Amino acid sequence: MIKSMTGFGRGHDVLNGRDITVEIRAVNHRYFEFSARLPRSMNFAEEKLKSLLQGKVNRGKTEVSVLVYNTGANDEKISVNTEVVGGYVEALRSVKERFELIDDLALSNILRIPDALNVVKEETDEEQLWADIKSVAEQALEKFIAMRETEGERMKADILSRLETIEGWVGFVESRSPIIVEDYRKKLYDRMCEVLDGKSVDENRILLEAGIFSEKIAVDEETVRLRSHIKQFRDMLESSEAVGRKLDFLVQEMNRETNTIGSKVQDIEVTRIVVDQKSEIEKIREQIQNIE
Repeated sequence: MIKSMTGFGRGHDVLNGRDITVEIRAVNHRYFEFSARLPRSMNFAEEKLKSLLQGKVNRGKTEVSVLVYNTGANDEKISVNTEVVGGYVEALRSVKERFELIDDLALSNILRIPDALNVVKEETDEEQLWADIKSVAEQALEKFIAMRETEGERMKADILSRLETIEGWVGFVESRSPIIVEDYRKKLYDRMCEVLDGKSVDENRILLEAGIFSEKIAVDEETVRLRSHIKQFRDMLESSEAVGRKLDFLVQEMNRETNTIGSKVQDIEVTRIVVDQKSEIEKIREQIQNIE
């Protein structure tokens, strides 16, 4: 199935006391380019996220962002530094007795004591955290791929329509070629009659000149190749593989054959077809720039 290189997917869940959001977005790029926006404490997950996407995303500049908030789980352990607090309390009471001060020592005073509390960040269970992030990332990836496929189907329909138009023009050029040769033969005959002023016209010479002209403007090879390219194009659009680069090559070949027809056949009808055909090929090229 054809996929667009651009897309967006978002996953969200609350797992093991963590509120996790993962977003995946991508834009056009010749190759697969990965980047991640993660909290510093979760940098270990960057390569894992990249591996998760590889194989499922073949082309495109892809960014994954991860946000994690603790809702129930506490990753910090707080305890009272009893030795420090005890020292301060004894010192303050000795000052109170010596100077006969009112004893108004309260908990609020204790909390102002430097280093009264020990805050220790508990070690993160990376395996569990990664399992939770992966679960949400898979949600985002599923939506991301679905969006790419939807856009890919739209582009496929547009390209098939344009290929059908081009195929019709190729048929017109094929049917027009004998008419061009016959018109040339008639004009050549009339011209020779005018020059010879009623004298006998060499029919064999006319046929010879018409044959040379026919070979000169012959575009059979070009139209056959164009039809072959169109068939390959349609086949690739049904492929489940990434075909963007192959399609780009086919577009170049189709444009080359069209230019050759334009340079060989100096006919106003064919020239008009060539101009229109090049315009359609360019529109196809613009579409496949966004195909994975």
